[in-house]
Amino acid sequence: MDEASADGADVTSNVSAEQRRRLTTLVPMVSAYLRRARYDMPPVIREVFEQAGLGARHGAVLSFVLSSGPASVSEVARQLGLGLTNASQLSGELTRAGLLRRRNDPADHRRTLLSAAPEYRAAFEEFLARRSAGLFRAMDRLTPEERHGFIAGLQAWVDEIAAGTEEDRSVPAERKD
Repeated sequence: MDEASADGADVTSNVSAEQRRRLTTLVPMVSAYLRRARYDMPPVIREVFEQAGLGARHGAVLSFVLSSGPASVSEVARQLGLGLTNASQLSGELTRAGLLRRRNDPADHRRTLLSAAPEYRAAFEEFLARRSAGLFRAMDRLTPEERHGFIAGLQAWVDEIAAGTEEDRSVPAERKD
């Protein structure tokens, strides 16, 4: 069915009106939960974030590096849908704040690898585990097929967000005077 989106663009979708209604109710609830991350941080991490003026995008970089293991700035940029300049700036700010470490890649000395600072690793891992616990409990309530569908749906949404982000970078933003 063809419908107009909120911005007037045509959208072709198999999503029913009821599913749309449920999603538009649920997404703001998830968004509010994600915005509360700073207040759920262990005090030692929250203090560093506040003192260094770090925000949610820094948290995404730190989370990625912690979960992926040592990563290059270009890997961070690619995985998080950031420009290389932004990924470099964010990782630099995290390094100056002491949350990330930089070292030369032993396999290729031209590359720099980022890793979580050992002194903050346990606190940040505890934070990620606590923030993920509700999601994992919810996943436990689903059948294996539903879990697969949920993960596939999240991946599809992430792909759409990334595609939109790439489009947004190539189109100048309209001024709202």
